[in-house]
Amino acid sequence: MTYLAELACWGSLLLLAHVFVGYPLMTWALARMSPRPVARAPITPTVSIVVAVFNGGRRIRARLANLRALDYPADRIQIIIVCDGCTDATAALARTSGDTRVMVIENPVRRGKAACINDGVDAATGEVLLFTDLRQKLSPRSLRELVANLADRTVGAVGGELQMEDVRTGFAQGVDAYWRYEKRIRLSESQSGSTIGVSGALYAMRRELFLPLPDGTVLDDVLVPMRVAAVGKRVVFEPRAIAWDTPSQHPEAERKRKIRTLAGNYQLLQLAPWLLSPASNPLWFRFISHKLLRLIAPWLMVLFAISTAALATRHLLYAAMFAGLLAFAALVVAGHLLPRVARWLPVRLATAFYYLNLFSAQALLAFARHQGLHLW
Repeated sequence: MTYLAELACWGSLLLLAHVFVGYPLMTWALARMSPRPVARAPITPTVSIVVAVFNGGRRIRARLANLRALDYPADRIQIIIVCDGCTDATAALARTSGDTRVMVIENPVRRGKAACINDGVDAATGEVLLFTDLRQKLSPRSLRELVANLADRTVGAVGGELQMEDVRTGFAQGVDAYWRYEKRIRLSESQSGSTIGVSGALYAMRRELFLPLPDGTVLDDVLVPMRVAAVGKRVVFEPRAIAWDTPSQHPEAERKRKIRTLAGNYQLLQLAPWLLSPASNPLWFRFISHKLLRLIAPWLMVLFAISTAALATRHLLYAAMFAGLLAFAALVVAGHLLPRVARWLPVRLATAFYYLNLFSAQALLAFARHQGLHLW
């Protein structure tokens, strides 16, 4: 039993170290030692902007105004608003915007974002597709910065950077720090080859590379770029193309969105099992390290906690490991009970890390139930 406990302890620890430290350092080192720069150029192909919307009447005017403010030739842009069974005035407001470039597609019943994206792409006339959501605000140069990467014929898709604003609470600050950590990994992946995902808030791709999404797909921002990489094109990250968003200020507000997104990773394996094959997926190692191992990280932590607790009385090293876990738990509890303490850097990082991994564990249960996973 001691041997099994030690195997569980060190095995889980090594995998966790690889996920959160080893893989980021490996991609960073590869980007420095063997960089693959992108041959950017100031090109202006025709662009079709696809926005899938459900009951967005309160925001549609601001979204269209933001798209009109893009620093890009107006006559090279087509805007497609796809209403997914909206029961408010979204479609009417979009049609009366006064912008002749706006096309509104109105679905009478809700079918999910993936179906809306497919409808929007079917109607697209541009050489480049730009996907964005209703909520986020785009920087004026975001489209121009994204498209510049497509001047390089080896690049098939390019994702923008999501930046957080109005970060007020300790939890939101922790999530913001975690997202900045994630963006550094994506930048290193991009500089050394390809990223394995993009932000659904802002990404562009060559029109000819798009394949219709399976009904109910949750993570179009992972499946689309992985398909692009599968045909030999690069997927890169452009930090100068910015979309601003407001993070959830409390765990309860973040829970539903995060669980749905994380459950989408399990769905992705069901929809595209070829992602698990090194022969079919050229980014297999990155996909396993960056996506799949993160899904099992909560269970690895549970295994690590149980094994170190079982071994704590046998060796000082295991006792120290278990004490470290207790200290981590104390930081999370302190952040929950003491609002002033919640803003301390170690506490807010520990709190965000705890909740994001808790949501990851709950996502498995959500996927198993699979009730309305594809809906907004």
